[in-house]
This record gives sequence, C-alpha cells and structure tokens, in this order.
Amino acid sequence: MQRLPAPLQKIVSQFSALPGVGPKSALRMALTLLKWQPESVRALGQNIAGLRDALHICSRCGSLADADPCHLCTDPTRTRELLCLVAEWDSLMVMEEAGLYKGRYLILGGLLSPLDGVEASALEMPRLTAILREAEVQEVILALGSTMEAEATSTYIHTFIGRDFPQVRVTRLAQGIPLGAELKYVDRETLKQSLKYRHSLEAN
Repeated sequence: MQRLPAPLQKIVSQFSALPGVGPKSALRMALTLLKWQPESVRALGQNIAGLRDALHICSRCGSLADADPCHLCTDPTRTRELLCLVAEWDSLMVMEEAGLYKGRYLILGGLLSPLDGVEASALEMPRLTAILREAEVQEVILALGSTMEAEATSTYIHTFIGRDFPQVRVTRLAQGIPLGAELKYVDRETLKQSLKYRHSLEAN
C-alpha cells in the first residue's frame, strides 16, 4: 500500500481517533478537506482550536453551553417545578428534540457501574442536593434508560431523595423504552410516550 504524505497521514491519524471513524473514513474526510477552499479549511481549524475556550459547563445543570448559566436554565418559560435527570449531555439533546418536556435538567455525569469503577462519588449528587434545597422542585424525572447501570442509578437516587427530600415526587419514564436501551438511542415518538406516561416510583 502506498505510504501517505506525512501531513496527510497526521490528519488521518487524528481523525481516526474520533469515535466511529475508521482509517478509510478518516482518509475520505482528509481528502475532502483538500478539495475545500483554503479559507474554509482555515476557518474549520480555527473553530476547532477555539472550541474548548468557547464552551462552558453550566454551573447549574452541567450541560455544555456558550454561556453560564446555559440558555435552558435561564429560560423563564421553563417550569422550575420539574427536574429531569439524564446521564450525559447527548441524552439531554434527545429529550429536547422530542419537544415535549418543558422543565429543567441536571446531567449526572454518568451512571453507576461498580464493575467499571464508577461509584456514587462520580455522580453530580452535590449539584442535585443544592437544587433540591432550593425547595422549588416538586418532581424529579429519572430519564436514564433501562440498562442495568441505569436501574442501579435510579434505585440509588430514589433512595437518596426519599430519605433527604421526601416531599419531592420521583418518577421514571414509562417502559416503552426497550430493556437494555440507552436513552440517547431511543426514537422520538417512543420517548414522547415514555415521558407522557411516566410513573411514580414506590417508596422504599
């Protein structure tokens, strides 16, 4: 196989490090850039270089945003009585695309997985505690999927809220979501129905 020129190989190797991008796809992407106008390639490079500096982690919900707090947390039309817990930012985006939920969010930063070394200390429990102490949230919706890790996390959070904030209702999405599914892969209509027909968790 012909050896790629060093500058091209460097870009292909960097693209290949992205999730879901193999060497062939990375090469096609790199070759496409060579067909772009020079100013477009430079603009892309500048945008990538400034990405980390331009983004913030919202101090309230933990989402990626270009301002802190983010536009969802500062939106006066969203109810402060509902708080939806999701594992990661991409799950929040799925919820927003469904277009049914109009409350606030909190990104937990993952799911409990003791086998992988993810303990409760890795979750955004201090941020959740601070929000619940404001005494505005009346219902916490667990939108974590239906994997074993999601079930473990749901149980942990339900127990925590029931013990420290018993006045707060805890619900979860209806089980239209297939067993073992991650929320970010659920189709929009299924997610809408799961949110609409969510149910309360029984107290321990």
